[in-house]
Amino acid sequence: MLSSRTAGRVVGAGEAGTTLSAGPAADGQPRVFLKAEHLQLTGSFKPRGATNKTDQLTGDERRRGLIALSAGNHAQAVAYVAASRGIPVTVVMPAGASQAKAAAARQYGAEVVLYGEHAGDAYRHLEEIRQARNLVYVHPFDDPAMIAGQGTIGLEILEDLPDVSVIVVGVGGGGLATGIAAAAKQLRPGVRVYGVEPVRSNALTLALEAGRVVDLDPVSIADGLGAPFAGPWVMALARRYLDGIVLVEEREIAAGVRFALERMKQLLEPAGAAALGAVISGRIPLRDGDTVCAVGSGGNVDLARLPAILALAEEVTWP
Repeated sequence: MLSSRTAGRVVGAGEAGTTLSAGPAADGQPRVFLKAEHLQLTGSFKPRGATNKTDQLTGDERRRGLIALSAGNHAQAVAYVAASRGIPVTVVMPAGASQAKAAAARQYGAEVVLYGEHAGDAYRHLEEIRQARNLVYVHPFDDPAMIAGQGTIGLEILEDLPDVSVIVVGVGGGGLATGIAAAAKQLRPGVRVYGVEPVRSNALTLALEAGRVVDLDPVSIADGLGAPFAGPWVMALARRYLDGIVLVEEREIAAGVRFALERMKQLLEPAGAAALGAVISGRIPLRDGDTVCAVGSGGNVDLARLPAILALAEEVTWP
């Protein structure tokens, strides 16, 4: 768990003028806390769900092999976990996916198939491969075992920040946000959990508004939040446990990347910085005295893209 006094001052200097809690820090200075999942093995939170799911497979499923759809982080996690258990795995990624993430998945032992412009194209191609080879599909988000695995983050946040009142989480397919919310609210019903989606990659918002699964061709610098739909498991949990979903612009996501790098000396990928960007941009409804934790969900940024991402951030002078 990391923290930033500067982020606390940025929130306090916003239009709402909210004074945040110092949490467990002894100096009494307001802070925003960051759950540092970007420092996990494979560079994101994803091995949590992949481990829980893989350990529940039958012997027949393990022998048949696995297939996964991913913009990169899920691919790396499934490849790593499967390799550690001797299970063959194929991952399908959009052709424009981060080359660094694709290379990492190969290094972990996966067969990587690059196909299509969007995650929706890649998913349709995945289905063709799955049926032809009789592989077992490891869903990146709409699976109770995956959701439960990601939910362990919520338990750790409560352990590290007993007085946490607000948790902010980036939303792609929604398994991370709903898993954290469900776990945290079992122990702390009063904690508020907000999801964050890019404005053009808002599968969960569209699904909740329509009351059904809505297909989407997502577009965002936050490729890790580019789910082609939000499924029934996630929708049901979101209705029950999320306090709201906010939409953020690309420049606000980029501002999260810049803030983390410039002031916290942490490199977050855009998907991993969306929650932090929403907090420092004033998108999250906060109250005086709130203890706020943003989840830094991943750090697998393609370094060749980093200058463009930083240039997209608004020119801001942090206090």
